[in-house]
Amino acid sequence: MKKLNCPQCKINRFRVKNDRDEYVVVTVSADYEIFPLHPGVSLEGYNLDVLYCLGCSWKGSAKSLTTKH
Repeated sequence: MKKLNCPQCKINRFRVKNDRDEYVVVTVSADYEIFPLHPGVSLEGYNLDVLYCLGCSWKGSAKSLTTKH
């Protein structure tokens, strides 16, 4: 699966948060599907509209990600 990257630092690991500020680490496929990094983890209740990059201070939507390395 081809993964999308942060437009700022170019890594492909992000986190999403829920209302209690808990987070799950995710990746995003080339067709903008968001997947948890670890199988079996549910994304139910998490805000998938805002991604937080694990490598820098960038945050934004999946549509802002890039395929460039």
